[in-house]
Amino acid sequence: MPATHITRGQALDLLKKYNQEPFHLSHALTVEAAMRWYANHSGRGAEADFWALCGLLHDIDFEQYPTEHCQKAPQLLAEINAEPELVHAVCAHGYGLVSDVQPENEMEKFLFASDELTGLIGAAARMRPSKSTKDMELASLKKKFKDKKFAAGCSRDVIKQGADMLGWELDKLLDTVLHAMRETEDEVAAQTAAL
Repeated sequence: MPATHITRGQALDLLKKYNQEPFHLSHALTVEAAMRWYANHSGRGAEADFWALCGLLHDIDFEQYPTEHCQKAPQLLAEINAEPELVHAVCAHGYGLVSDVQPENEMEKFLFASDELTGLIGAAARMRPSKSTKDMELASLKKKFKDKKFAAGCSRDVIKQGADMLGWELDKLLDTVLHAMRETEDEVAAQTAAL
């Protein structure tokens, strides 16, 4: 992965230019935090900034161009002269649904796998008395995952496909992303409130 020349401030400004919905901004920050957490916990700490930027910007075109999701992204990312690797990662996260760009490396596969899953975990957290992931157990998440009516917009097929791409059991993916969200929840909440 390249050392990026893009600052987080530049990326955040671009995100806010094309995204105003609080939910979309919170989702971007959540995926950013999960990507950074996973990079740091998988021995890829030197690449954590780049992984995080890919997470932050993955849905750059979704709010304003939903019918062109992952198609419009390269044009928007060009405004900050994003590296080809970043553009590829953003386009690859929609593979099979809105993009024919295939995830090629571990970072892109984790972004693909965790995008939908962060949404599912977030929805499950909002249903808890605590409104938090901190007291959520894997068993509880697995029940929500199996309930097709719960957070129906979060594709279980994409999550399973992501686990397969990574060569992981589904439980490992669920547990990894749940841990990432637990450990970054306060930071994401503070950043969301500051936007």
